[in-house]
Amino acid sequence: MKEVVRTTNEIREELDQAIARRAELWNRLYQGSDAETSAELAGLSKTIDELWGEYRTAEARKRFGSPELIHARARTEERLERDSRRVKQAA
Repeated sequence: MKEVVRTTNEIREELDQAIARRAELWNRLYQGSDAETSAELAGLSKTIDELWGEYRTAEARKRFGSPELIHARARTEERLERDSRRVKQAA
């Protein structure tokens, strides 16, 4: 099954919303300790970390192409290098 890749703008929008919500939760905790708020904050921090990872992956994909294409190019370069060494050794 093909992986659905979101755009960096889509990810960034969700990330901005999560960061704003986290700021609200920190303000709520500042006013007094609350187990429910603490739990939501912990989950939100995990989500923000995952979103940053997804954002970095999307940026790399945009800049360098899909991992499949990168691997294919690397295999092609390795094959060309091996062939070049064989030609030099045969000469």
